[in-house]
Amino acid sequence: MAISLYATSVPLFKQMLNSVSAILAKTEEHAVAKNIDPSAILQARLFPDMLPLIRQVQIAADFARGVSARLAGVEVPKYEDTEQTFADLQALISRTLAFIESFTSAQIDGNEERQIVTRPGTPKEKKFTGQSYLLSYGLPQFYFHVTTTYAILRHNGVEIGKRDYMGTY
Repeated sequence: MAISLYATSVPLFKQMLNSVSAILAKTEEHAVAKNIDPSAILQARLFPDMLPLIRQVQIAADFARGVSARLAGVEVPKYEDTEQTFADLQALISRTLAFIESFTSAQIDGNEERQIVTRPGTPKEKKFTGQSYLLSYGLPQFYFHVTTTYAILRHNGVEIGKRDYMGTY
């Protein structure tokens, strides 16, 4: 039995973005309860050469939008990535969820062989089929940034666990 591109993309993005939203809400509550400056958590990194929490969330949202759009053959919406607060990140996640929820399986399924080119015209240009783009590039990138978001928060003492990471499924 074949699995559809839609079934392996949009529902997973929705599940994990909702999870990120929930753990960010817990993080904001944690910051208030522990009298921690929210910007200290929002700018937290696992290591100095890694991106901060805000950027991890932005990139996860970028991949959810970008992968869904490219699989459907529509233009990827450009977001400015100017978020600075928990409320800003929640709004970003909400906008991203609204965008990806607008896709139907009919728009995405059947595009396994669609050519997808990332960073066209640059030395980093890479060509994929729709299926290889999703499975070998898009999903791993998305999950890396979601997992790093979780790890940064856990490392900073936010009481979250595997159930929080998994969200509702």
